[in-house]
Amino acid sequence: MNATSATISFEDFQDAHPADIAAALAELSPQAALTLLSGFPVNDQAEVFGYVEEERQAELLGLMTRTQISKLVSAMNADERADLYNHLPEEMQEIILPGLAHVEREDMRALAAHEEGTAGAIMTSDYAVLAPDLTAREAIDKLRREAPEKETIYRTYVVDGERRLIGSVRLQELILADPRKKVANLMEEDPLFARVDEDQEEVARKIARYDVIAIPVVDSEHRLVGIVTHDDAIDALEEEATEDFHKLGGAVSLDESVRTAGLVTLYRARIVWLVVLVFGNLLSGLGIAYYEDTIAAHLALVFFLPLLIASGGNAGAQAATLMVRALATGDVRPKDWGLMLGREFLVAAALGLTMAAAVSGIGFFRGGPDIAGVVAASMIIIVIIGSIIGMSLPFILSRLRLDPATASAPLVTSIADATGVVIYFAIATFWFMRNGAAAGLG
Repeated sequence: MNATSATISFEDFQDAHPADIAAALAELSPQAALTLLSGFPVNDQAEVFGYVEEERQAELLGLMTRTQISKLVSAMNADERADLYNHLPEEMQEIILPGLAHVEREDMRALAAHEEGTAGAIMTSDYAVLAPDLTAREAIDKLRREAPEKETIYRTYVVDGERRLIGSVRLQELILADPRKKVANLMEEDPLFARVDEDQEEVARKIARYDVIAIPVVDSEHRLVGIVTHDDAIDALEEEATEDFHKLGGAVSLDESVRTAGLVTLYRARIVWLVVLVFGNLLSGLGIAYYEDTIAAHLALVFFLPLLIASGGNAGAQAATLMVRALATGDVRPKDWGLMLGREFLVAAALGLTMAAAVSGIGFFRGGPDIAGVVAASMIIIVIIGSIIGMSLPFILSRLRLDPATASAPLVTSIADATGVVIYFAIATFWFMRNGAAAGLG
């Protein structure tokens, strides 16, 4: 399918999943995509629109009339409507607002006002609540009336007269209970919840850890203000993972698709770190310049320089990747640094010894036993130091309340490279000076 696929019609997608329809829209020209989307009922349009990428959403809205925009946005889920509003330019926001009912407008503004990356930013206000004094029959009747407009009713939250969260009740419990039994006697007290300003990644972890469909969100006074559903939690985790991968690669996180991002955007995302690392790599050059006499006297050392510093950088990048992921998932916490340091030292020592054994033979062939000894000793120490640097940087950044993912592979590699150069030539200088002095005594 491509942008010239004029033969595509509404009938081709009548039974398709909204996500598949959204994928098809991405392959069409904006005008063809709008024509296809317009063939669906407005509620179906809204569902499909929620799966469309932000850039394409803005393109399609730009082609719609005010009436079309108003109907579409009104039919969208509350959280998707707020996300759309946040990502649109100001002039388009002003087009959307007048077409919404007052309640919808205020609800969208309230959701859009929460800080990005928090539970408030990904929650929805489309949730059902029950009063504790309702009977099971009354509760089911209420849910039956409200279900079409709610994200989920499989677990409903119980609030008091001031909307403070006091419990939750499963739909199954209501159906199986005596119709006259009160909700207060069926509900689970002190339910799992998230704070409105809690980090979205932590909220997603709670949903995964406790295997729930949704989690209620409360404000500072424990009043229920929304819920975060499992699908929004997955989106949040995907967003965080993408951001971490960008940082691990030494790039600024993109707010748009790599496929559709402009050349200038891609350039800006990568140039800052590359320039910083250029100057960082000058430290390796300074190390080489400092040991020029040792290099001139033993040129065979140069053959092993790329191999050794790459080994330290690779070991450090591996350790950093493992620790960033472990910290992100909560598997490891900042207080575990001491324990992980000891384990990393032992693992890195074993790795270094294995790698030293692999290259010492080449060292002996290229320069004799002295070169072999220098290369083997350097390999062990460089791998250990590189691994400890890579493992420790995420912990240090976490302690400084910075994103551990900033300990990207290029950063760790640059630091390990400079350190490896100094270690290698320092060991070589000491080795040959010692052997020279021993030969003089002999």
